[in-house]
Amino acid sequence: MYKAIAANKRNTILIIAMFIALIAGLGYAFSVVYGSTGIFWGTLVGATVYTFIQYFAAAKLALTMNGAKEIQKRDNPRLYRMVENLAITNGMPMPKVYVVDDPAPNAFATGRDPSHAHVAATTGILDLMDDRELEAVMAHEMGHVQNYDIRVMMIVFGLVSAIGLIADIFLRMMWFGGDNDNPPHPVFLLLGILAAILAPVIAILVQAAVSRQREYLADATGAMTTRDPEALASALLKLGGTSTATRRQNSSTAHLFFANPLRGKSLAKLFSTHPPIEERVARLRSIGGSF
Repeated sequence: MYKAIAANKRNTILIIAMFIALIAGLGYAFSVVYGSTGIFWGTLVGATVYTFIQYFAAAKLALTMNGAKEIQKRDNPRLYRMVENLAITNGMPMPKVYVVDDPAPNAFATGRDPSHAHVAATTGILDLMDDRELEAVMAHEMGHVQNYDIRVMMIVFGLVSAIGLIADIFLRMMWFGGDNDNPPHPVFLLLGILAAILAPVIAILVQAAVSRQREYLADATGAMTTRDPEALASALLKLGGTSTATRRQNSSTAHLFFANPLRGKSLAKLFSTHPPIEERVARLRSIGGSF
């Protein structure tokens, strides 16, 4: 299990490096089209500033977008005490606890580090899970906090958004701007268009790959915290038999959730930010003998 955790951390670093290379490549492609290195440097600086803003603002935005309401212990003692006990067990600061009024069983964590973390659960998952299963789900979400997945995914969210924004700007520049006296070479023009179209698609695929790796890691971390991987496997199997699609559909924050919160099955495997439940259950049961 520890080797898998280390491998997932290395893979995440590599994937984030791919994101940076993708932004640089997109900026370089258009600097060649327009013959200006300023576009390349402007792209990198703009993406960096955007990501910096996302670093501080994205968590609150994600909570608001999904209708999460902060609670205190008196509001839901069962959920609050579970999170509190898990924080004590892991020697972590107590995160802020939220409830989302939604019948779909789901949960998520966000924030930039363990000292600025937020965990949320839907009313649906509170109703569906018994105490053992709910504790396992929240241990999974606390695992995201403990492993700094919340920071990684906020950075990924910012980079994906930046790539889409930059690509859109470049496409508009190509169709509505330009110099009639010195048009770009057709080959460079074609490469620029392809880069702008393909970059957001590649970014989404990389975002999905990062999320899948982090879900496996959080499963392992949560199981290690509770010493009860079968409880998390049981929770996942329950979710496999019901819809986890939330009422508020936000593809930009889907990767934060415990289970896929989006509707629709088309291209689900390719673009899903969550690994198949069957694979997660199999991995959990394979490490069950370690405890």
